[in-house]
Amino acid sequence: MANALLSIQMIPKTNHGESVIPYVDQAIAIIKDSGLPYRVAPLETTMEGDLAELLQIVQRMHEAMIEAGCPGALSQIKISYNPQGASMEKLLEKYPDGK
Repeated sequence: MANALLSIQMIPKTNHGESVIPYVDQAIAIIKDSGLPYRVAPLETTMEGDLAELLQIVQRMHEAMIEAGCPGALSQIKISYNPQGASMEKLLEKYPDGK
């Protein structure tokens, strides 16, 4: 059972002011490839899983930005941790249409 939700907004630094969107897409692909439940929103992406595993994904995202040629990346992260269980579905159950 998942014990944490982690929302991340990744802001890659670029060398010449180019768009960060391709880099953000690459970071989201790392989340998708993890196989964990996730939800992309306009300003952040939320993942659900074991806290240690989620933090490893964040590390992989940052390493991928460097490998892609970014001189660095800034992330804003929010974590909800509950050893008894954490679920996006449970938190959003009263908002089925996202409204």
